[in-house]
Amino acid sequence: MRVLSLILAAAVLALMSSAQTQPASPAKSEPAASPAGAPGLTSDDQKIVYAVGLVMARQLSQFDLSPAELEIVKRALTDSAAGKPGENIDEWGPKIQSLVQTRSARVAQREKAKSAEFLVKAAAEPGATKTDSGLIYKELTPGTGATPKATDTVKVNYRGTFTNNTEFDSSYKRNQPAQFPLNGVIKCWTEGVQKMKVGGKARLVCPSEIAYGDQGRGGIPGGATLVFEIELLEISQTPQPAAK
Repeated sequence: MRVLSLILAAAVLALMSSAQTQPASPAKSEPAASPAGAPGLTSDDQKIVYAVGLVMARQLSQFDLSPAELEIVKRALTDSAAGKPGENIDEWGPKIQSLVQTRSARVAQREKAKSAEFLVKAAAEPGATKTDSGLIYKELTPGTGATPKATDTVKVNYRGTFTNNTEFDSSYKRNQPAQFPLNGVIKCWTEGVQKMKVGGKARLVCPSEIAYGDQGRGGIPGGATLVFEIELLEISQTPQPAAK
């Protein structure tokens, strides 16, 4: 079915892009494994297959599955591998997208409810300002350099966390600053980084409406409020296409 093919394709694409840096975007990899790695996995092929499972688990997160429903998924995989599927995919496959929409909306509403109190507290912190868009901006270290425009390209170091302080992305851990056009990222970044000066650090609290919305992205659930600590390192003008 087309829907299932899209889900599997998304899993493969996520796996292929997991090693690529995407500035101001969620991490494309699962949380790091323990130093010993997954028990019993010795070959590279085994570890790659394990990574496929992690990527598929991330894709399944949009379904907001209960433990009992996850067992049903495992059963379906086993039945399919044995060539004995218990249900007709042509009958039930077309209904998957409807389930995705219902479950995604449920996740987004739950995330927004969880974030409400956090947003109120963040806006009340000394030195914090809340803009009309909902962005909560707090300068951590004043900068002394220039301030970027939306059309500029910036180089930054950053750390992204959820409201419970769980880290989902960090250029510091990659030991590689991110560089990108400021008008090519989430609205929260486009607005917030324009308030900074080179050499400065700031904290941006981004409600979902100016982050990844109700759809989410990768490991970011829909409706999630995101928190970024950003260090502005450098500004350069984005090259404009030559006039024809």
